[in-house]
Amino acid sequence: QVTLVESGGGLVQAGGSLRLSCAASGRTLGSNGRGWFRQAPGKEREFVAAISWSGRTTYYADSVKGRFTISTDNAKNTVYLQMNSLKPEDTAVYYCARSRNNYAYTARSLFDYWGQGTQVTVSS
Repeated sequence: QVTLVESGGGLVQAGGSLRLSCAASGRTLGSNGRGWFRQAPGKEREFVAAISWSGRTTYYADSVKGRFTISTDNAKNTVYLQMNSLKPEDTAVYYCARSRNNYAYTARSLFDYWGQGTQVTVSS
């Protein structure tokens, strides 16, 4: 069993920054890729960013490209999402997830463990 715990969410003004963390416990993340998704009220959960286990491959949603950066520290079993130039439309619950193998994916179905989420609210 793998437990993922997100932290770092909060309330920030438009144009500000936040850094989300996702720490794993139980079995180590091992050689699995990771991803971040988000869900706004009344909307489906959507892909935000993903990274392969090696860190060499990353994917981003068009809506966050150039503003968000995903990174990983395998020694700490922790994945990060640095969010800059935040916009009100970035407001959502952010979830981290573990992909089924060492690759980076964008499809929800290819992630097998999920965290409980952390709220990010961006005020205008």
